[in-house]
Amino acid sequence: MADARPFHWEYRPEPAAPEAFRIEGGAPLRGTVAVSGAKNAALKLLAAAVLTGERCRFENVPEIEDVRVMVQVLTDLGVVVDHPAPGVYEVAAGDVDWLFIPLEAAAKMRASFILLGPLLTRFGRVIISNPGGDRIGRRPVNLHVDAMRALGAEIDYRNGYYYAQAPGRLRGGEITFPQVTVMGTENAMLAACLAEGRTVIHPAAQEPEIDDLMAFLVKMGAEVARTAPDTIEVHGQRRLRGANHRVVPDRIETGTFLVAAAVTGGKLTLENAACEHVGALLDLFARVGLPVRCEGTRMEVDATGLRPGDLRGLDIETAPYPGLATDLQPPVCVLLTQATGDSHVHEAIFEDRIEWLGELRKLGATVDIADAHNAVIRGPARLHGAEASIGDLRAGASLILAALAAEGTSLIHGAHHVHRGYENIDRKFQQLGATITRSADPA
Repeated sequence: MADARPFHWEYRPEPAAPEAFRIEGGAPLRGTVAVSGAKNAALKLLAAAVLTGERCRFENVPEIEDVRVMVQVLTDLGVVVDHPAPGVYEVAAGDVDWLFIPLEAAAKMRASFILLGPLLTRFGRVIISNPGGDRIGRRPVNLHVDAMRALGAEIDYRNGYYYAQAPGRLRGGEITFPQVTVMGTENAMLAACLAEGRTVIHPAAQEPEIDDLMAFLVKMGAEVARTAPDTIEVHGQRRLRGANHRVVPDRIETGTFLVAAAVTGGKLTLENAACEHVGALLDLFARVGLPVRCEGTRMEVDATGLRPGDLRGLDIETAPYPGLATDLQPPVCVLLTQATGDSHVHEAIFEDRIEWLGELRKLGATVDIADAHNAVIRGPARLHGAEASIGDLRAGASLILAALAAEGTSLIHGAHHVHRGYENIDRKFQQLGATITRSADPA
């Protein structure tokens, strides 16, 4: 495999300069909000477009920082990416100039590692850096690498980079993960689409974003299907064609706005939502004492009649889909601060993800953190304005929720983290009656 040539990568879109949210809480949110396209689907769909030289068109793509980073990575590889309208991206990967994903790109976004599978299977080689991403605990990529090796790839790791090549063509095979991995499943599936022969992936993650990716691949001419809930089978093709696709709604943003209505005593209607994707969360809302009306792509939650103590505390545990998503744990924790009694939280996916609860305490929450995976939240708590700092994307959105529910003014540092995954979140809250402004971080 050829060595990487000298390469200068420059991230040219708007830099993620430190920002802060100033929020005046205590006002019920009311109105209608449209849920954006799913971040965790859009990024993988953009990567999948590399599997063909024909043009692919995507609609309902969220205008978020992570998408801008992925587009810039693809552009620097030599892929042509057009952005003809808001939420619309067209990708044409007729050829690539570089098969090299540098450290600067990977450090900005862990999802850049999803390019390993499609670049390797189509072009036969790639050099890719260890990924970055949110600081929520270890998220090793060894499962991705082992999956590529199971398909015949030769991969060496040197100086922070994986040097991967596929002599001839990747070959189908059995990929057995030791645990469920969402992006590992996606990387394996993308690589198998152009591999020779049949590939079986087990246990395959069951998240809706994976099924959305599968639907797009089928449009491209791939032969890929679930043969069991936790099994995906792929029959490799020689080539794939371009296709058009609309990104599914973001179920994490859906949950964020449902919690926002609940903790502010508001009434919201969510449009462009996907009721079938948030079953575990809807069940949780029913158990806590606030059912959500859900019909097709429309959800309604009305918390205007709630009195202090009406919500019931409960125990939660995160789990792979169809369980409660780890990305929904932080907003659910804000909800539990307003529920009566002790609620036990077990974060089963990532260690360190509950560390953010220390920041939630600054706003008046009563929280005991037992260890890296367990905490107890005692409610109902009377939240008050305070200064707090965002450490990762989902915790950041949840601190916004707590500040909206609190009496007084809060200053939330690190707002730029939230823009990685939420499209115009401050503007959406403003349209629902919130007093929230964004500015350069004074810290």
